[in-house]
Amino acid sequence: MRKKRAGKRYTEPDPKYQDILVSRFINSLLKRGKKHLARRILYSALDVIEERTKTKSIDVFRKAVNNVSPLLEVRARRVGGATYQVPTEVRPERRTALAIRWLITNAQERSEKSMSQKLAAELIAAAAGEGGAVKKKEDVHRMAEANKAFAHFRW
Repeated sequence: MRKKRAGKRYTEPDPKYQDILVSRFINSLLKRGKKHLARRILYSALDVIEERTKTKSIDVFRKAVNNVSPLLEVRARRVGGATYQVPTEVRPERRTALAIRWLITNAQERSEKSMSQKLAAELIAAAAGEGGAVKKKEDVHRMAEANKAFAHFRW
């Protein structure tokens, strides 16, 4: 083997909450390197959550990410000329990455005014077990359940 595998990179915790999950969310929210803007969007969304729910916003945020994190997903696997959708377990790192991605994309599709309000609404909905991101997770789980017959093709 010629080349070494790339080392795992770890994200620094964010300055306000000292939380790595918040930091990862900010990095996913980032567009064109504007980290300050991404931070402002998330922090104001967390402030809106605190106003609306009268609970700690960081707890609502964590609960939302947990509710959206998928346990199973389907992966395409070619076996003898046919492509099967094989259900596989999701690694913890990918699980949170998918949850964050789904929360952001579903927040962008909402109809509220600013991105921080959209994000706040999506996070509150996800923490309550509803909203687009939770629906996406359930769809992925349903797909995995439907293709359980091909689980023996797992690699």
